Amino acid sequence: METALFATHALLPTGWADNVRLQFSKDGQISAVTEKATAQANDNRADIALPGMANLHCHAFQRAMAGLAECAGPTTDSFWTWREAMYAIAGRMDPAALNAMAAMAYVDMLESGFTSVGEFHYIHHAPDGSPYDNPAEMAVQTIDAAAQTGIGQTLLPVFYAQGGFGDPALSARQLRFGHSVESFLELISALQSQYPTTRLGIAPHSLRAASPEHLNALITAFPDGPVHIHIAEQKREVEDCIAHLGARPVRWLLDHMDVDERWCLVHATHMGACETRDLAQSHAVAGLCPITEANLGDGLFPAIDYLAQKGRFGIGSDSCVRINLAEELRLLDYGQRLSSTKRTPLASPNTSSGATLFTLALQGGAQALAQNTGALTVGKDADIVTLDKGHVALCARSGDAWLDGWIYGAARSPIVDVYAKARRVVHKGRHTAREQVEAAFKNTVQRILT
Repeated sequence: METALFATHALLPTGWADNVRLQFSKDGQISAVTEKATAQANDNRADIALPGMANLHCHAFQRAMAGLAECAGPTTDSFWTWREAMYAIAGRMDPAALNAMAAMAYVDMLESGFTSVGEFHYIHHAPDGSPYDNPAEMAVQTIDAAAQTGIGQTLLPVFYAQGGFGDPALSARQLRFGHSVESFLELISALQSQYPTTRLGIAPHSLRAASPEHLNALITAFPDGPVHIHIAEQKREVEDCIAHLGARPVRWLLDHMDVDERWCLVHATHMGACETRDLAQSHAVAGLCPITEANLGDGLFPAIDYLAQKGRFGIGSDSCVRINLAEELRLLDYGQRLSSTKRTPLASPNTSSGATLFTLALQGGAQALAQNTGALTVGKDADIVTLDKGHVALCARSGDAWLDGWIYGAARSPIVDVYAKARRVVHKGRHTAREQVEAAFKNTVQRILT
């Protein structure tokens, strides 16, 4: 555990400050922030210090299939054909494999500047749907991977009860995901008692996998904490929702659930103007995963209209096809530039695009995961990312231009060190456990894919 960091420049809630000394408490929080300070003999040093970012949506097991679903099939490929490939990978996951996949994904996240993760966890059972001796076995593997790597985690066990809209039967490949309301709440209770320091939320998978009755039962039983749900990711999902529930997915959810600050609507790609407005006004967070959404051909989130109405958002790596904080923000912005044929369409007035997106994603991610992060201020967890001011993309720049240089101009990462709750887990750009985590990942992929 580190005790203090002296940064020549730091991004504080009030803006950029020089010669900032951050002191840490024994429980990993920031205990003092001193501007115009003098470094002490034992302080760690940094050129530029930033708050660590939350990765609000992750399926860690899918790290195993990165790059393996890019060949064209005999018919037109889509999210739904990709899903079959994903199910095949999910069917090969045993507890040890999930642990290795999650640890590798979390190492990559930390090296990228993410310091906490929302694990949208839905492989619960053995491949035939039977529970493990410990029904929480697979969830425990992701908790262990977070502890190994030092990343902060909000665990989001997924409720999955039906195969599609109006279809109560799970397919053979979905049996590993399935729960009744009763067994799911038993899982949540067991995790709460066995891992009281792990931050927990719930994740009804989607409106196609959880009926209105299921949703009402879950929200009644879990009145506090994060609620995450996939929604309106695909056009077919919107069409099926209209056919079975009589409304578009986001519209139905806003009209039938008390959607507020604790909700995170993941993707929400396909919304009409009124849905976009009302989601923004609900103070829920839109969970955007631009790399995965581009990889799957999902479409573009209506970010220009949403942000114009003060909507909240955070970013996630979802399928973990590529884990890169800067690229998520850059791709979010570039998609809007391409669709609107305008430059800087998401930037606040007189503010850079990088600074706008980084600041908003910090706030939205911390809210969505209920993590005590998102700012370098007293009482927050000491989750900190440091950058090299001499990096080719950052040199001869200052202030918000450092963020722009990192997000838009750096082919090689300028990240030097990363602290998670005051523990330095990345040093000189490399995670302290990368060698062993990478070896376990490679051995596991070799075992389960060949």
